[in-house]
Amino acid sequence: LRPASASRQQDAPGAADGLALASDPGGTLNFLAMVENLQGDSGRGYYLEMLIGTPPQALNILVDTGSSNFAVAGVPDPDVTSYFNPELSSTYRSQGIEVTVKYSQGSWTGVLGTDVITMPKGLYGSYTINIATILESENFFLPGVKWHGILGLAYNALAKPSSSVETFFDSLVRQAEIPNIFSLQMCGAGLPVSGSGTNGGSLVLGGIEPSLYRGDIWYTPIKEEWYYQVEILKLEVGGQNLELDCREYNADKAIVDSGTTLLRLPEKVFSAVVQAIARTSLIQEFSSDFWTGSQLACWDRAEKPWSLFPKLSIYLRDENSSRSFRISILPQLYIQPILVIGDNLQCYRFGISSSTNALVIGATVMEGFYVIFDRAQRRVGFAVSPCAEADGAPVSEIEGPFTTADVASNCVSSVSFHEPVLWIASYALMSLCGIILLVLIVLLLIPPRCQRRYTDNDVVNDESSLVRHRWK
Repeated sequence: LRPASASRQQDAPGAADGLALASDPGGTLNFLAMVENLQGDSGRGYYLEMLIGTPPQALNILVDTGSSNFAVAGVPDPDVTSYFNPELSSTYRSQGIEVTVKYSQGSWTGVLGTDVITMPKGLYGSYTINIATILESENFFLPGVKWHGILGLAYNALAKPSSSVETFFDSLVRQAEIPNIFSLQMCGAGLPVSGSGTNGGSLVLGGIEPSLYRGDIWYTPIKEEWYYQVEILKLEVGGQNLELDCREYNADKAIVDSGTTLLRLPEKVFSAVVQAIARTSLIQEFSSDFWTGSQLACWDRAEKPWSLFPKLSIYLRDENSSRSFRISILPQLYIQPILVIGDNLQCYRFGISSSTNALVIGATVMEGFYVIFDRAQRRVGFAVSPCAEADGAPVSEIEGPFTTADVASNCVSSVSFHEPVLWIASYALMSLCGIILLVLIVLLLIPPRCQRRYTDNDVVNDESSLVRHRWK
């Protein structure tokens, strides 16, 4: 099996091959117009300028592949500099539906409506989109963020209050008649994670821009269409396999999420990675608080600490299930500059954290790659990003193919846990309980002479499982 090469990518859906689109008066989709249409940093997110309503109100919108609602601040908030006022838009239509979305950090409550949007550095034309105006929030807008809303680019299965809410990108695919694919590049490698907020980046809607990657694109299948869930086969630290059961890496899911800052690992995997990094690094004594994120490590500004740490590699299953490929990040991506003290000290944080319910390939890893979300062919692609450099040297790599003979044929649980299925199961159980309760009431009302005796063989034990909301 050969990976898709740059030349072959010209035939991929949405590639820059003169594809005729109704949304562009010139008859082609100009991906170069979308290059460097993002700003931001890995610490506070990458955002896209968008014009909402009539007359247009300009807002910066966070790009998030780990959620599915498009929402903007709808009232003043001390942590945002602008908000969308629906009363000033002649094209806004309220649906009168309240919606609440919870994230791994923060939540908001708002009201669903529709309005027209345009993107100065996006698709040509205006489109009518479902939009939630945020009326209340908790730990969602944070001090120093330069965005005023969130663009959820995951599947409608995660949309709130239900999957019937058409997502932003689904609306674009339908109205602009673009291919069902988008791609993302975030350029913050080696730069302060909470710096000026003006690092570059690109969100290409409808295809792939060849100037944003080098070498080959390697694809891994999307295991389930809710988050962009993928299958991770193994991890290596400094070229050494962690030797964990591959199901540990996918417990209970592994996703690609631009809205998560760090590389998040299930607790058992995180512990193994920290031990391996500490064992292979050139630092003899290191505070445990650094690994847990509660303490920074500082070096003289003239000294770069990255040479002290090992490379980290993630193996993903290839489209050919008997093959895999690995994406690797150098320490420049996970040992992140965050603070300067005085004239001489630069302080860094550990860009990896533990997670209770997912392995999340967040901005820490994504900044090393051009990532293609090919929804049409149900796959996620990775290619080396030319902006993933520090001091002129690349800080990311892709290699393959490798055999998967040393791992299980399936590292992902076959049981589906995501919310729509859980709600269906919950309603089914409630209906069953209602029927049983009704039967019991009828039996209680029947005169005793009509009741028969029950034997031990008639006893039914009902065991219920805890329904867990697995929101981002």
